[in-house]
Amino acid sequence: MVSKPPAGDPVQDAPQVAPPQHAAAGLPAVAHTLRIAQAQMGVARSARTLLKVNQKDGFDCPGCAWPEGDKRHVAEFCENGAKAVAEEATLRRVTPEFFAEHSVADLANRSGYWLGQQGRITQPMLLERGGTEPEGSERYEPVSWERAFAIIAEELTALSSPDEALFYTSGRTSNEAAFLLQLFARELGTNNLPDCSNMCHESSGSALNETIGIGKGSVSLEDLHQADLIVVAGQNPGTNHPRMLSALEKAKAAGAKIISVNPLPEAGLEKFKNPQTATGMLRGAALNDLFLQIRIGGDQALFRLLNKLILETDGAVDTEFVGTHTHGYEGFAAAARAADWDETLAATGLDRAEIERALEMVLASKRTIVCWAMGLTQHKHSVPTIREVVNFLLLRGNIGRPGAGVCPVRGHSNVQGDRTMGIFERPAPAFLDALDKEFGIVSPRHHGFDVVRSIQALRDGEAKVFFAMGGNFVGATPDTEVTEAAMRRARLTVHVSTKLNRSHAVTGTRALILPTLGRTDKDVQAGGKQFVTVEDSMGLVHTSRGNLPPASPHLLSEPAIVARMARAVLGAGSATPWEEFEKDYATIRDRIARVVPGFENFNARLAADPGGFALPHAPRDERRFPTATGKANFTAAPVEYPKVPEGRLLLQTLRSHDQYNTTIYGLDDRYRGIKGGRRVVLVHPEDAAALGLADGSYTDLVSEWTDGSERRAPGFRVVHYPTARGCAAAYYPETNVLVPLESTADISNTPASKSVVVRLVPAGTAG
Repeated sequence: MVSKPPAGDPVQDAPQVAPPQHAAAGLPAVAHTLRIAQAQMGVARSARTLLKVNQKDGFDCPGCAWPEGDKRHVAEFCENGAKAVAEEATLRRVTPEFFAEHSVADLANRSGYWLGQQGRITQPMLLERGGTEPEGSERYEPVSWERAFAIIAEELTALSSPDEALFYTSGRTSNEAAFLLQLFARELGTNNLPDCSNMCHESSGSALNETIGIGKGSVSLEDLHQADLIVVAGQNPGTNHPRMLSALEKAKAAGAKIISVNPLPEAGLEKFKNPQTATGMLRGAALNDLFLQIRIGGDQALFRLLNKLILETDGAVDTEFVGTHTHGYEGFAAAARAADWDETLAATGLDRAEIERALEMVLASKRTIVCWAMGLTQHKHSVPTIREVVNFLLLRGNIGRPGAGVCPVRGHSNVQGDRTMGIFERPAPAFLDALDKEFGIVSPRHHGFDVVRSIQALRDGEAKVFFAMGGNFVGATPDTEVTEAAMRRARLTVHVSTKLNRSHAVTGTRALILPTLGRTDKDVQAGGKQFVTVEDSMGLVHTSRGNLPPASPHLLSEPAIVARMARAVLGAGSATPWEEFEKDYATIRDRIARVVPGFENFNARLAADPGGFALPHAPRDERRFPTATGKANFTAAPVEYPKVPEGRLLLQTLRSHDQYNTTIYGLDDRYRGIKGGRRVVLVHPEDAAALGLADGSYTDLVSEWTDGSERRAPGFRVVHYPTARGCAAAYYPETNVLVPLESTADISNTPASKSVVVRLVPAGTAG
């Protein structure tokens, strides 16, 4: 059963399938990088651009948030970073003529891959639904910047309450733009500031704020290099954070051991062929010392049992650290001692010898780091799982000393910085107090909407205007049909974008596309050439300067868009110097320095070292824990893990190697042996045999929920694959439709996209 996509849009459900690979990067990565770069940018432009990626005088990669060391390689980028840069610095253009040729209905029928391949948007565009054109034939038309801002002002000022507006932020937004956006929203009168963190590491922030007092990781690159043991749980660095492999390689060379905990074997953790060295290219370095192929959602049970075994080992607990720096130990210890071997083996799918081997490595380590990503954060029980990881580290004093700590690995390149700048629906009172004092405003104190509540508000008519600073909101969110219907109920949807994506085709009654400068573009304002700043996954703040002529003379920068929007909406009643902020971003940073702790003398520190500076982190720097108890908190939650009925599988959604979040660079997943398609479901051969699913057959994925509801994603090719038994995997955003809006993690409200109970039925049947 092969689909028939629109002309020019490739088939995505008939891939070629080969065995998975067992090494990452190397010559294939170099060749693919050069091929993509040449196709999008040409040879000269590729060299000019790629040699500036992640350099101190260059621009921050618009891909992941992995940090750079002080000494940098001339090619300080990975294959997927090069893809991100190539798509932004592309020579392809989406002009008004393109929109005249393609109706919104046509765009809505296209794949995300096809949309992204069209190039950079060159002019502001306006869509008015319900006009004279027949339904489905509406088209975007060019609009002036002045008219675009007037429309936004018209719609926002017509609202019954500022809380009927939503201001979403993608992680690629700079610190300066994020600070201005949250300032504008709060001066307008709302805390409705959902962001992409709500969908990824919100569970990490919730767990870490409660347990150690700050919702960020506690380690640096140097800590990774000094660690004795690094546990990589629920993460695939070979695809999602490839430059992390260099840090793991360096740690291994210094004697570190690595345990990976994941339902899927991942090539990057088996062997890394470092393309920055001749030896790496030819021989590569084995990284994994132990691979624990865990069942989806079994991580809390694993760490709970390890904690029990540590407690039962004489001398294994750092009693001095526990006694001096922690709270809640006795309650935690009682819960841990009750951990049951049989329950743990059932929850994890591991055998006793594997867990005992892991324990040996834990006990042999004096400095342990645990890294994790979405494989831990997108379950109903994600927050208690991450708390259990913290318990594991606290037991042996592995927070607040070199070579040890928590390491949630963030995705987007400034997702952590946006939160630091105040993009948060539940801001701290101290932040609002400082903001109000600096600008003479009165910020609202009631909490706003996160991503899931924002969709519900649109669905229920509580919100009427949606503004997105970057990202692909419709493609990134769960419950696709519900989300798209909710977006179509809005009076106005606005997207600040560099390229096309699905969200531009799923609109409110009126829709604006506001084209913006990218990371690679030169930014010249009335005050001269500008730069912006970002914060990486380890809390280092540094500059980013584009070096290419903008893709069009009609583009505005993100700070300029927010400043002009604020002037149009707030008018003369605002005392905030929006025009000054647009002219010179240094004036924004001066205000950040007076509002956000850790940014004192912001401009002076950047001038002294464009490579950046580290933000303060009390647990790491002082072993001081700014929690409610004044200490690091042990916790004791009941162990949870997904229960799967007979004849069903547990599905996780994931990325392909040719993908960054919802941006699809290509249709291959090289390391997993998939070429030329995305609608595949990876199933263990024995599970497939039990379910009567031949390799190459087609199936519909039907998710089942405790309230009796179901969701269906049709037309997936079955691929026999060495997943954990009882588990399956498929790519998002194609599988977002399977996750109900209300299926979220407790406390964090993050969509639970990594543990979906599914039945696989023959494609096109009613089963």
